[in-house]
Amino acid sequence: MAIVTEALIRDYAARDGLGLAEWVRSGAVSAAELVETAITVIDRLNPQLNAVTRKAYDIGRDLAARAPAGAPFAGVPFLMKDLASQWQDVPASWSCAYFRDLPAGGDSELTRRIKRAGLAPLGRSNVPEIGWCISTEPKLYGRTNNPWREGVTPGGSSGGSASAVAARMVPLAEATDGAGSIRVPASNCGLVGLKPSRGRITFAPDAVDVWYGGVYSLCVSRTVRDTAAYLDAVAGGTPGDPYTPQAPAEGWAAAARQPAKGLRIGLVTRAPDGGPVHPEVLSAVHGTARLLEGLGHAVEEHELDFDALRAWSVYTDMAAVQTAGMFAALEPQVGRPVTPADVAPVVWAAIERGRSIGGIRHADDIEALRRFGRVLVGQLLPFDAVLTPALTQPPRPFGQWDMTMTDYDAYNALWSDAVFMFPFNLSGLPAVSLPMHWTLDGLPVGVQLVGRTGDEATLLRLATQLETAQPWIDRRPPVCAGT
Repeated sequence: MAIVTEALIRDYAARDGLGLAEWVRSGAVSAAELVETAITVIDRLNPQLNAVTRKAYDIGRDLAARAPAGAPFAGVPFLMKDLASQWQDVPASWSCAYFRDLPAGGDSELTRRIKRAGLAPLGRSNVPEIGWCISTEPKLYGRTNNPWREGVTPGGSSGGSASAVAARMVPLAEATDGAGSIRVPASNCGLVGLKPSRGRITFAPDAVDVWYGGVYSLCVSRTVRDTAAYLDAVAGGTPGDPYTPQAPAEGWAAAARQPAKGLRIGLVTRAPDGGPVHPEVLSAVHGTARLLEGLGHAVEEHELDFDALRAWSVYTDMAAVQTAGMFAALEPQVGRPVTPADVAPVVWAAIERGRSIGGIRHADDIEALRRFGRVLVGQLLPFDAVLTPALTQPPRPFGQWDMTMTDYDAYNALWSDAVFMFPFNLSGLPAVSLPMHWTLDGLPVGVQLVGRTGDEATLLRLATQLETAQPWIDRRPPVCAGT
């Protein structure tokens, strides 16, 4: 077994995923040494952060040993999110007692692509129960801490992944997004979080469509180039998938390296629900707008003109129907019906709401969501990209979102922090959170760039330009490997 030294940990923590793979290819370090270093870091920091809830070290060791030599992330340590992704021999519990003993089937197509890219998953990262929270504090496993500040949420639902990447346990980790769950934790933890276009990543073979195109998969990372290379590795549909966005012929990693010149960028600072936006968030957005103007882009103020409160109400009712359907579909595998004792109170409220909505109303809700999406897409067509806040507030203390609530609507009303997030789930547009600002007391605040349908390439070019102009890679939280 490889000997892990403090010098090796420092060098490991200083590199992103592609940098680690290049290090292995140079012969200066082996994939086995990378994995053992990651394991050492996880075991050292996880007692403070609780980011990893299910360890699979031996599986990761084996995958690293067999990683294709020419793969972009050959031998690079990784974490799978404990939600939805099928990973043979490593079940996903969704941080839900009802699903804790579900067997793990074979790999999903996404997991197969992750392995082909050379990534070596070492375990699963913590999530809120069934993912329906923008914090990560499930009853089953306990809260995941933000490495930037004790008592502050890392976000959710990909909070475990984001905490682990920010603390440099691994350079990138799986994330999914149904109402901001990639971008929220990216913003709260100072990371890059791209929600790709609708249909960009297949859900085969276990599902065809999730939440009518409202749920997306990708990763959180520390660099734009890692996100672009990961998108190259995992993107693509399978025959029969309902959405097929176009992809750049040269790939996203190559597109991200191309210069972004003279773009027309919309600037949105007013929350579409009319709610408050924190001064630190406004400072982040205005500072980024000035930087973009200095880089030669035209920035124009714009407002999102749609009924955000009505859209959120319809979206959460749709999600409730889908939640009730998911529990019903998995009941044969669990072997008994779900009961209130099996789930958090707000999850039970979602199941009951979903069961109460009839087919005609549900069909009308889907049509309404698609109309909202069409309006949003049309409003943003004049722009090459649109700059908005990611969250309306800096990272919150724990307890802001209480899954012991029994009133489904009252709970969802607390999600106003993410009012800039969910519109791009229902519209299918790509959106990325970038770590462009830190508060005076040291907490990260992301900004969001939104692109046209299928145009992650422009977002990645802009993100690369911003990363070069205002680098963030050397910013480290107090809880971090190699410090």
